[in-house]
Amino acid sequence: MRTKWAHHLYQVECDLFLSINNRFDQKKLNVFFHKITHLGGATATISLPILFMLCFDFPLKIWGFEMAFALLFSHLFVVIMKKIYPRTRPYLSVANARVVHNPLQDHSFPSGHTTAIFSIITPLIIHMPILSLFLYPLACCVGISRVFLGLHYPSDVLAGAFVGTFFGGLAIYIF
Repeated sequence: MRTKWAHHLYQVECDLFLSINNRFDQKKLNVFFHKITHLGGATATISLPILFMLCFDFPLKIWGFEMAFALLFSHLFVVIMKKIYPRTRPYLSVANARVVHNPLQDHSFPSGHTTAIFSIITPLIIHMPILSLFLYPLACCVGISRVFLGLHYPSDVLAGAFVGTFFGGLAIYIF
């Protein structure tokens, strides 16, 4: 019975994945998601905390340290999870999945890009809640881009958002 339930849940997730990923041929969406996905990449997510730490005075400097802490520890968590739970990327498992050129070869769970963007926006949103009006939609677009580009299942992205938010909140608590 448990396997039947797990199979059904996986099928629902694959259907959701395909409903997003099958829009790959829409040129405007493709350009948008190819660009915005980089906001969750290493260059953007490492640069922002460094900018805060080096270019601003207190309290923004502390915010930079909080973002860096959240980013570092959420990344370590993601690396460990990908080793413990080596989930195959959807473009390798789901029939008719569309994928970018030179796709990632590591495991998919959880989404590192989504984790990274949520880990750095969470301290900013906690300090200035008004930023949530802009930063949450931006981070959600990064997460959706990972599914759109064929690199992650929706649950990879959801887990990444949760992990990033958790470590962002933990950073606030510690600092």
